[in-house]
Amino acid sequence: MRLSLQGAVLGLSLLPFWPLTAQAEVQLLMFEQPGCRYCAQWNRQIGPKYPLTTEGQQAPLMRIDIHATLPDGITLRSAPVFTPTFVLVQDGVEVDRIEGYPGEDFFWGFLDMMIAKTSEQMNSD
Repeated sequence: MRLSLQGAVLGLSLLPFWPLTAQAEVQLLMFEQPGCRYCAQWNRQIGPKYPLTTEGQQAPLMRIDIHATLPDGITLRSAPVFTPTFVLVQDGVEVDRIEGYPGEDFFWGFLDMMIAKTSEQMNSD
């Protein structure tokens, strides 16, 4: 009896995670480089709170040096030229990007619009 109870508890504990496997993986790539003053400004204004926000939960941040080789599984429309460049990817494919750092207020608005595009794409598939 104890084994079946443990199995039932284990099965129930996995239920809340089941829908996550059906969702597309969304990430925010931040292309940066040492000495970039706008990267430093983003790091001061947004960086510490980003993972605590709804946007940070929906699109976790991956930092990439602009001169580094692109990680496997990432497909961009074009190579980033400016730092910082923020690229939202869905399942490793670019959805949209922000080139430069427009300041805290504009950043959140632009990011919210980009995340909305991923929702639209998921609903149209």
